[in-house]
Amino acid sequence: MSTELDWHKSSYSGSSGDNCVEVAMRPDTVHVRDSKDTGISPLTVSPTAWAVFTAHAAGSNM
Repeated sequence: MSTELDWHKSSYSGSSGDNCVEVAMRPDTVHVRDSKDTGISPLTVSPTAWAVFTAHAAGSNM
């Protein structure tokens, strides 16, 4: 299995290059990073924690 992560930019990220968040999914881990500074280690959370976070964020009218 490849160790490379397949990063996806948030659809809410602006086209001007600010506030960009990227996510890479693995079966037991979700990796989250700032696309402007990819050298910093990504935040990692469980798929369950990610699902709770995104459900909350979707309901908050951000």
